[in-house]
Amino acid sequence: MRGRRRARVLPWAVTVTGALVMALPYADMLLTSFKGPGDYARLPYRFLPSSFGLANYRDAVDRLDLPALARTSVLTSLAVTVSVLCTSSLAGYALAKLRFPGRGPLFRLVLATMMLPPFLLLIPHFLILAHWPLAGGNDLYGHGGSGLTTSIAALALPFSVSAFGIFLMRQFIAAIPDEILEAARLDGAGELTLWWRVVLPQTAPAVVTLALLTFTATWNEYIWALLISTADPRLMTLPVGMQLLQGRLDPQRTTPLLMASLVLSTLPVLALFLLLQRHYVRGVTQSMGA
Repeated sequence: MRGRRRARVLPWAVTVTGALVMALPYADMLLTSFKGPGDYARLPYRFLPSSFGLANYRDAVDRLDLPALARTSVLTSLAVTVSVLCTSSLAGYALAKLRFPGRGPLFRLVLATMMLPPFLLLIPHFLILAHWPLAGGNDLYGHGGSGLTTSIAALALPFSVSAFGIFLMRQFIAAIPDEILEAARLDGAGELTLWWRVVLPQTAPAVVTLALLTFTATWNEYIWALLISTADPRLMTLPVGMQLLQGRLDPQRTTPLLMASLVLSTLPVLALFLLLQRHYVRGVTQSMGA
């Protein structure tokens, strides 16, 4: 009996300990966002602030121009998420259910692109956008202007197609019985109708999972957003704005201000996750089972 109890208690103890370790930095971030300069610089370190106030949040909104930064981040994240969902589900459906020459090598090529380091593509992406024909003052051959590097499209286009998203959707769509698709074809449904009315409802957990992962990754993107914002500061996103603020103020004043900014920037992603949590957990469970 004691051995059984230990076997039951041990997994719970490990899970609770891991959850506390993961939650501790977020709790410290939230508490630090309410601290004043004297609270943060005090030794020994204290987690709880001497008083709770919203001064850091008001200062963050004013100094960082959070509405403008948040607007750019939201537009970019939504554009990338919608594009990735459409391209991944369509490509996944074609690779899983359509028969055409070269399907196997094409799928392996998609998987091979996942092996490339993201930093390897920074310069090619920038050059392609800078020499985009008939955009930003460029001529038909892509010369004479700035291309798309000064538009919000520059933040979204490099991430509009995801090899991981294609792989994920292909694996889920492959599990759909072919009999369902054949029955719909006999009723006169075309391939786009099958994709919209049959495939997407059947793969809703995978769609939600991919949407959350894509939105979060785009929201937190820093290196590419920093590169684009050097060409046009109006395209600055929340991660870039918060990082640039760090070098402008005294560290004792900057850290609580940055923590308040981080809390505000985390709220949209947290709200989206809580809203879609049930579908996300279901999608992760099914993908692990597959």
